[in-house]
Parts: sequence; C-alpha cells; structure tokens
Amino acid sequence: MNFTDKIAVVTGAGSGIGRATAAALAAAGATVVVTDVNEAGGQETVDSIGSASRFVPLDVTDRGACDALAADLHAEFGRVDIVVNAAGWDLIQPFVDNTPEFMDSIVELNLKGPINVCKAMIPALTASGSGRVVNVASDAGRVGSTGETVYAGAKGGVIAFTKSLAREMARHQIRVNCVCPGPTDTPLFAVQPEKMRQALERAIPMRRVAQPSEIADAIAFFSSDRSSFVTGQVLSVSGGLTMSD
Repeated sequence: MNFTDKIAVVTGAGSGIGRATAAALAAAGATVVVTDVNEAGGQETVDSIGSASRFVPLDVTDRGACDALAADLHAEFGRVDIVVNAAGWDLIQPFVDNTPEFMDSIVELNLKGPINVCKAMIPALTASGSGRVVNVASDAGRVGSTGETVYAGAKGGVIAFTKSLAREMARHQIRVNCVCPGPTDTPLFAVQPEKMRQALERAIPMRRVAQPSEIADAIAFFSSDRSSFVTGQVLSVSGGLTMSD
C-alpha cells in the first residue's frame, strides 16, 4: 500500500492501536497528524515514526478543538485524505455499578468523539476528492460483552453511525468503514485482571490476543485504494472470537 502525499489524521495515536496505525500509515508514505490527550504518548509516537508526522493535542470530546484542528489542516494542506478514529477507553465493571458520570464519559469519548471528529473533518475530506474514514469500534458493539454494557452500546452506535455516514458521503466520494477489534495487546488490556486476560485468550479460537499492528493492517486496508469500492462495511479482527454476519 502506498500513501505517498496523503494527509492522515489519527486520533488516540499516543498508544496501542492508534500508535500502530500511525506507524503503518507513515511507513507507507503518509504525512500523519498524531492526536491524543496524552501529550507524552503522542510525542513518543511522533518520535518513533519519523519526521513525516506531527503531534497535535486533541480531546475528541471537545467539539471546538475538533473544529479548530480541521480548519487548520484544511488551510495548510487544502484537504485531509484519511481520518482514523482510534481514540477510546473503557473500564470493565457490572452495569449495575456504573455511575451516571462513568456512563456519560464512556458515551462522550467512544461514540460522540468519532461523531465530533467526522463532523469537523467533512469539508477537508470532501476537498480530497477521495476521502476515507475508518472508525475503530469493537466486537463488543456487535455481540455484547459482560462488564462493558455501556461501552458496547457506544461502539454499536459507532457501527450504525459508520453505515449511515457512508450512505450520505458516497456522493462526495468519501468512503466510511469500520474495524472491530477483539481483545488486543494494548495498555488498556494489560491492566485487566490476569484471570480475565487468560480466559479471553482461551476463548479465542486462535488462542491468543491480537497485536495492535494486526488491527492497524485492517485499518490501512480501508484507508487505501485497495478498498476503493468498499464503503459502509464492518470488519472484525478477533482471531475468530466473534463470527457474526
């Protein structure tokens, strides 16, 4: 895949799947705008992938900040070619223990975050003539997940949002697709109880969790010309854990 001369924005790129995606796009020639609320992590990503990238602090729950970034990039480059919404977070706990504040934070980040970013970036993506959006949801949004009920609801919303936005944006030649990771070896996964991590590994037919680079490969496919006639689609990358239609 060749992303030479492409301008890409990756949210949540300070670690995990976002960092791996930024690295994959940069390695294939893209200029990558690395965004995250974690400034140290974002700068580490930029340092690791080289000079064809920059870090911009971004809280995707802040609509004004999303609008400002989109306007700045549109003014500088005249377009944005690729937007990857990888920012996300969760904490596993029973739904009955969820506080209103916790539920609001999960929805604000995991569902409204991608909505804010997409809304802000549409003019710059339209200017590209072949814009691509890849939203990172979760297989929890396809089949549910014990202890992640609100998160699953938010990610299910991302899937529906992806499909509907793809219908609206097709006339502008903007493709919108969704990648649904299963359990992945990220910092978020690492803080889960060991027994839970082991149980998940046993449940996966391939008997291991994904590496962030394996999710990034799927994101890169949707970002590339190799998927030029694909839009509104959802791809699970989960080692066979969830085999849903």
